[in-house]
Amino acid sequence: MKQPYFVVVLAHSLHGRLRRIHIPQQALYAVLMLAVLGCFTLAVVVSSYARMAWKMANYNSLRKDAASVRAQYDTLQKEFKETKGQLAALQLFASEVSNAYGIKRRLEGPSDISGEGRLVPTYSESLEQYNFLKSANVSRFHRSYPRLWQVKVSPDLWPVDGRLIGSFGKRSDPFSGEQAFHYGVDLSAPMGSPIRAAADGTVVEASYSGGGFGRLVVIDHGGGVRTYYAHLSRIDVIAGQEVRRGEIVGALGRSGRTTAPHLHYEVRIGGNPVNPYMFLARSNVARSAGKDLPF
Repeated sequence: MKQPYFVVVLAHSLHGRLRRIHIPQQALYAVLMLAVLGCFTLAVVVSSYARMAWKMANYNSLRKDAASVRAQYDTLQKEFKETKGQLAALQLFASEVSNAYGIKRRLEGPSDISGEGRLVPTYSESLEQYNFLKSANVSRFHRSYPRLWQVKVSPDLWPVDGRLIGSFGKRSDPFSGEQAFHYGVDLSAPMGSPIRAAADGTVVEASYSGGGFGRLVVIDHGGGVRTYYAHLSRIDVIAGQEVRRGEIVGALGRSGRTTAPHLHYEVRIGGNPVNPYMFLARSNVARSAGKDLPF
């Protein structure tokens, strides 16, 4: 039995002779299948090449990004090392100043008091205190005036021109809501109002204190009497400095454990807090320091 085939007729263009070519059907199908397979293979190769080229482009882009991130990381690491060195130098200087001037860095109060408010200075506050110590007139620290200059030693001057908003004794704690003993009085006045010494004395502490006081100034008036000025926004004196009654020692603020700007004022006799109002009730508001003495 003969296999089916296709006949291809070819005619010569010059002498017109015809020529017939018999092509088996199976051979034609095989050629077509090979052609389709070749096209498919070519399409797969082109697709693979395109995908590989796209991956290479992404890889090169990622390499550039990684190099950029690595450069930024190296820059940040260098800046961090420089900042760490500056901080170490600042801490060393602060330690030297603390040792020289007797500045205390302690935390007073119960172990869980840190959760009740900010007890340590911020970075900007630390820099402000550092700049103050650097620019302070340290010659005043070395002056030692006799106690005979301190004639007005009863703390009966209002330390700020304001009003009484918190009394001495038991009260509700503004943070916990529980009953607590208030060892001083709270005086309200505009932010930054001048705080004045209630009597002649010597500054024994002028720093950012623990226990929620914030910026604190403590003045010793002799005879075991000391006055405390807390939550200040600025300190204008240094430890060891002699001050007159009415002399500005700082500015009213809200540093430490507080909910609003005010002055927390205490009077302690022999280390024991007493009600400051028994002194304030006999006085007018704060006045400027007298000019009859040479300091």
